[in-house]
Amino acid sequence: EQTVTAGIISTRERTTPASSSFQRFLQTDAAINRGNSGGPLVNMRGEVIGINSQIATTTGDYNGIGFALPSNEAGFVYGQLVGNGKVRRGYLGVTLETVRGEFARVYELPDAKGAIVTDVREGPAGKAGMQANDIIVEFNGQRINGSQDLINKVASTPVGQTINLGYLRDVDGKLERRALSVAVGERPPRPSEIPDGDAATPPAKSKETTPAAADRPRLGVTLSELTPVLANEKNLRGVRGLIITDIDPSGLVSDTELRENMIVQRVNRQPVNTLADFERIIGNLKIGDAVVMNVAYERGGRVNQTIIQFTYQ
Repeated sequence: EQTVTAGIISTRERTTPASSSFQRFLQTDAAINRGNSGGPLVNMRGEVIGINSQIATTTGDYNGIGFALPSNEAGFVYGQLVGNGKVRRGYLGVTLETVRGEFARVYELPDAKGAIVTDVREGPAGKAGMQANDIIVEFNGQRINGSQDLINKVASTPVGQTINLGYLRDVDGKLERRALSVAVGERPPRPSEIPDGDAATPPAKSKETTPAAADRPRLGVTLSELTPVLANEKNLRGVRGLIITDIDPSGLVSDTELRENMIVQRVNRQPVNTLADFERIIGNLKIGDAVVMNVAYERGGRVNQTIIQFTYQ
């Protein structure tokens, strides 16, 4: 005997711990149990809009929230499997970070929308001229809300198809509007990702260590100038900046993604090659000011880059 449950969709674009970076779900309070998981989610016209796939539960039974994979994503995967025997997703070869309020304030953007290119790997975007710190704001004429929005659009683009990206580049303190055409590549099976909290290797204590923020306890970070010798030891040849040698767990930056052994290269669009550079920039901050740090780190034998955004408190 067939049964139907009813509910409302409370949000779209929902992520879950069990989802991949490309999956965004419809959240509904229609009951989803073992008997109907995998079945269709339909609208009032009887049209299939999703495939019921997950529930939020602590007991194993339905607790009021379920998730359905949108029908357009299911259709995309189905077409890929039928046509290619596997799912081929588009790839640019860049690492991205979402523009948040702090970044928008520092870079004087009209709103907190867009995707920051934090790192450029070997791939289509790099070959086309994309650089780290470029801010992608449009995909084929459509505004980009954030990094995940861009990732989803690229991932669902057929491999080999040319896309047009509108972006901003910081040139001598001024943002220039630019455009780029890129032929989308195929995403590798296991792309490298930005490390999570414990990815950086804890550093050995060095007698060169100088507390750059000793008189600013709210930051809670100790830095040392990165000498060529130290850079070679850390597999960071050619990198300039300040190496993080200690982070106070009670300090402000302990709540960010900054970790020991990371290299602070720029703060609020200004290079920091000496402790004096860092002190000067931090010394001019007021409570509530935005802080954006360009950071490099070694992982897997290569130099990676990312951006840290937070508010000075």
